[in-house]
Amino acid sequence: MPDHQTRIAYLLERYVNKSCSREELDELFAAIGKGDDPEALDRFLEESWHAELPVPDIDYEQAYQQIKPVSPSRGTVIILKRVAAAAAVLLLAGAAYWLLGRRQAGQQPELAVQKGMVLIAPGSNRAMLTLADGSVVTLDSAGKQVIRQGGVAIQQQNGQLSYGNQPTDGSVHYNKLTTPRGGQFRVVLPDGTKVWLNSASMLRYPTAFTGNERVVELEGQGYFEVAANARQPFKVKVQNMEVQVLGTDFDIMAYRDEATINTTLLTGSIQVKEGSHEQLLRPGQQAVINNEDHQLTVRTADIRKVTAWKNGLFVFNNMALPAILREVARWYDVDIVYTTSPGTELYGGGIGRNLQLTDILALLEGNGYNHFKVEGRKVIVLP
Repeated sequence: MPDHQTRIAYLLERYVNKSCSREELDELFAAIGKGDDPEALDRFLEESWHAELPVPDIDYEQAYQQIKPVSPSRGTVIILKRVAAAAAVLLLAGAAYWLLGRRQAGQQPELAVQKGMVLIAPGSNRAMLTLADGSVVTLDSAGKQVIRQGGVAIQQQNGQLSYGNQPTDGSVHYNKLTTPRGGQFRVVLPDGTKVWLNSASMLRYPTAFTGNERVVELEGQGYFEVAANARQPFKVKVQNMEVQVLGTDFDIMAYRDEATINTTLLTGSIQVKEGSHEQLLRPGQQAVINNEDHQLTVRTADIRKVTAWKNGLFVFNNMALPAILREVARWYDVDIVYTTSPGTELYGGGIGRNLQLTDILALLEGNGYNHFKVEGRKVIVLP
């Protein structure tokens, strides 16, 4: 292996092991910015994605300010994959800043914020649990408790609820887990199925699965790891759609302010039903139902984009600004107000969901054609 490739591999290893010095960090980003050894970098990114690297605790706030601009190869795509490769390294390790190309050399974002404005923090593990008797329990990241309803004992540990195998007298009692805007939560259902619930979402489920099938209801977005049980199929009902599985991993995005309902299969097999339409999905496929004409189509999914929220990331794959801002609004619990038409540019790349709102907006402002102003919990889109 050439000396420069060995050096890059060494610097990458030092970075993820939290032993990288400031000088080594600058050297690493300079090499990435010049495009040195892109094949080795791609291999590292692929391996790191699956390795779930630890979060470095080095202060990188001023480590790197600007990367050499690169001309778009697809017209309106602002943040290119190659330019964003450095950002991907940071995202995988959980660092809270970005490396992205500017429209012009030396250009800096000019985010318009009010003097003394209170910074809006990212979302966190927050939810409300509505029990069968209508009582409501507030859940958060720090909670550790046992919630009892009748003979059912529900464990809360940090950002997760766990039901385990519950005794049942044959009657069915339902609970409802609701996340607000700016919240997310996890739940382990009585059969062992794990569900990650994104912000502004709701999951309704029984405290015990007693019938011939396991049925839950979803609003918003949820990621499911379904416990296999061929004798008791698992079903998710979303508006007029139904997803049936035996045991598999999949994601459903069904926000009412989105144009489509997207069901994405990672492993196993699921059948999507909408009216008279039925479609069997294979891993890597996504069923898309148009909310206006209810047409069902199937396409190849971008798995990393679909599951980014669960892994603490925003990932943009040729996304327009309004679609990005809808995600931002749900996670930061803000309202988006347009005073002008949004630019037609598309964004690629990504950023961690652990940043302040102003950091996200500065990223968008520095790489697009709109500016932003924050007033209270409103994000105003400016020319």
